[in-house]
Amino acid sequence: MGFATDAIHAGQEPDPTTGAIMTPIYATSTYVLPELGKNKGFDYARTVNPTRTALEANLAALEGAEAGTCFASGMAGISAVMALLRSGDHIIVSRNVYGGTYRLFEHVLKQFGLTFSYVETSRLEEIESALQPATRMIFIETPTNPVMSLTDIAAVADICHRESRICVVDNTFMSPYFQKPFQFGADIVVHSTTKYLNGHSDSIGGAVLTRSPEHTERIRFVQKSAGAILSPFDAWLVLRGVKTLHLRMECHERNARKVAAFLDAHPKVKRVMYPGLESHPQHELARRQCTGFGGMISFLLKNYEEAKKFLDRVKLCALAESLGGVETLICHPASMTHASVPAAEREKIGIAEGLVRISVGVEDLDDICADLEAGFSAL
Repeated sequence: MGFATDAIHAGQEPDPTTGAIMTPIYATSTYVLPELGKNKGFDYARTVNPTRTALEANLAALEGAEAGTCFASGMAGISAVMALLRSGDHIIVSRNVYGGTYRLFEHVLKQFGLTFSYVETSRLEEIESALQPATRMIFIETPTNPVMSLTDIAAVADICHRESRICVVDNTFMSPYFQKPFQFGADIVVHSTTKYLNGHSDSIGGAVLTRSPEHTERIRFVQKSAGAILSPFDAWLVLRGVKTLHLRMECHERNARKVAAFLDAHPKVKRVMYPGLESHPQHELARRQCTGFGGMISFLLKNYEEAKKFLDRVKLCALAESLGGVETLICHPASMTHASVPAAEREKIGIAEGLVRISVGVEDLDDICADLEAGFSAL
């Protein structure tokens, strides 16, 4: 089936009782057994829920995975992935990784004996230099949040598979509509379903997609054991959102391309970071690896003072954490999404005090650009 057909139908059948075309919200904590030792595929809702099962099958189809497992947040999903490792294992991570991922790795998992090296994964020589005998996983974001650096997934997968390492890709920014990491050899794909998959800023969730039965079994065991499950209502919201993913992503990207060009030509902008611009250092990789350039843009103003004046003036562009909703969201990564990253490290990886990140929504383009221009007028 095509992507749009799978987005609307995969994992979902009309309700057998009523014929309802939408998967019901199964708000139950347990299930009655027909007799001792037998069930209808469901026993306890922490382990399995029909609404969540439908979403997991749907996302697996969209990513081309063997299975999907959904969690209460993207960070809960990443935590489950890290449970594949043991004390003493070493992980190579994209240097400009999401601040919450950095916080989990540095301030939670290190105390359990895992070690991390943060490198510019867009440069394969840095990955090769960071390899250790204990390296068990390479965890990449592509594009990275928020400086939009791309990594060659196929090349990283090749490095991983030389020594039975696990290649993990956070595909949140691109969604399976624009990028399919499994096609390039990735072993595990993670998403914050909060973002583009849900698309309406009304649900928190995460997903882990796996292609190996061994990884699937372990991830699902962790889901059952730790219990950070996606609720039936949130699963239903994401199912609803995914049905229009292809339509939304096309509009996000169409607007983002024009907003990026607008920003790139603006005299008050020092630099624009968007893979769709030919000036982006990995533009050609984006053309090879993705079927579109997405809706995320970062741009650089002179300093914190200019960023604050700009962000205080915009109105349509909502100053808020998160991304991927139908509305345009804008933020200051240094003090918001990446505040947990030490200032010296932020500066080193390009998260300057004047950096602004924008998740371009699906509003009328002229209104978005007019609001941005109003922000620039404050400088």
